[in-house]
Amino acid sequence: MKNKWIRIILAFGLVYAFSCEKDLLTHADYADYIFASLDEKGGSWKPILLTGGNQISIPTPKDVTSDDYKNELAALKTAMANLTSDQKKAVEYWTNNPVLRWNEIALELAAKYNIIPQPNADGTYTLPDPANPSKYPQFPFAHPPYTSRALAYLSVAQFDGLISAWHYKYTFNRKAPSDVDNSIVPAYAKTSLPAYPADGAVVATASRDILTAMFPLEKDYLAAKATEHMSSLTWAGVNVKSDIDAGATIGVEVAKVAMARARTDGMSKAQAPRPVSDSIKAAALKRFGWQWDNQETPVRPVGLAPLFGKVKMWNVPNVEIVRPGPPPAPGSAEFNTAAKELQDIAKKITPEQRKIANWWSDGLGTYTPPGHWNRYVKDLLIEYKFNPLRSARTFAYLNMAVMDAGVSCWDAKYYYHYPRPIQTIPGFKTILGTPNFPAYTSGHSTFSAAAAEVVAYVFPNEAQKARNWANEAAESRILGGIHYRFDAEVGITQGKNVAQYSLNRAKQDGAE
Repeated sequence: MKNKWIRIILAFGLVYAFSCEKDLLTHADYADYIFASLDEKGGSWKPILLTGGNQISIPTPKDVTSDDYKNELAALKTAMANLTSDQKKAVEYWTNNPVLRWNEIALELAAKYNIIPQPNADGTYTLPDPANPSKYPQFPFAHPPYTSRALAYLSVAQFDGLISAWHYKYTFNRKAPSDVDNSIVPAYAKTSLPAYPADGAVVATASRDILTAMFPLEKDYLAAKATEHMSSLTWAGVNVKSDIDAGATIGVEVAKVAMARARTDGMSKAQAPRPVSDSIKAAALKRFGWQWDNQETPVRPVGLAPLFGKVKMWNVPNVEIVRPGPPPAPGSAEFNTAAKELQDIAKKITPEQRKIANWWSDGLGTYTPPGHWNRYVKDLLIEYKFNPLRSARTFAYLNMAVMDAGVSCWDAKYYYHYPRPIQTIPGFKTILGTPNFPAYTSGHSTFSAAAAEVVAYVFPNEAQKARNWANEAAESRILGGIHYRFDAEVGITQGKNVAQYSLNRAKQDGAE
């Protein structure tokens, strides 16, 4: 049974699904589209952080027959009549579902900042400092836990903000400019979605503020993108200024709520100092008789984010209830079987197996496994023509489940402190770099299994494909020599278990 997953993967042809791609893809080539549904009742859905769609207040809009509105409409028509080529490109770029574009921007930043600090000349290491982000090494180091958290806060803020937008859209029912003045031809597919407040402005300001907090050195870049995005709503003929101002208010306020949670979720303590790290290692040695040790030269004295397993989860009440049982002891029969499998693979790895390992490696300079799944889901949102609200909902549950899976995985990693294959198998070498944290359980497996369960829930027709890809991601770490099979198999089960908590919440939010 040990080769069960690889046979499934080959049977479904997944080896070739993406492995021919050489570049890191973030930008989707899509245009505006007609939404499959407007989700008119979306304003009554249950948010994640807000108490309801009406928690954030915005002014009652002026009637479309008022002089104030007529002046705004005239300004919109003037702007549309004098567009530059750059403004036209901006309209084309942002489309009528900008949730996808801001997700792409987040992935680009995750890849840009996924750079591990290098050793100093004296063999010591300096960590990124959030209080001085421009000092080398720059803050943040967007490793998988960091990226999963950034994506979760981004998506939750977008989702809650759009629930609020939908609430007010259908409360006030102010028509779109093109429905008030039929001489206006909007750049995007025309719908009956009310214009006030502008959902694009909600997404722009919420995304700007969340990503600025996560990537502080990108403040000016993000501000410029948000300004362009909000301006494009007028250039496209879909929103007047008061629509945009009201949407911006919602976005700013929902980002404040999200970041208030972020400041107290425990992430600031995740990269523990050496004395704390050493005490965690000593506890595992006393408890189990083994410990993981960094194998680099010079040795990194502290693993990656030893206390990420203590960070507040979104939907799991206590990390210990999803903690898996212990791995087999080094030297046991089960361990020896797993070790021999790795040695056998290393001796005769095929080109197809190497492609799998490389495709899913998601290492330094990439948007990490959480980003990999966001990119895949983005393509599905386009294919199934989801509107911005339902897109944000999908990303929110995806990224909450993925972050919770990461917290659970890191809890297991540092609770069990299990050594990597290169530490326990004499002379063993991997075809990929070995991460700076313990082996059990596999992060790729846990992240991917959780993501696949959300995909299966939102897109039932894609369930088998998504679960096959999660299995491929898990298998890739075995093929790369990074993990034992039990790391991967238990990680898959762990990720599935964690995802159920997010899915249970999703099933009760009113969107079904």
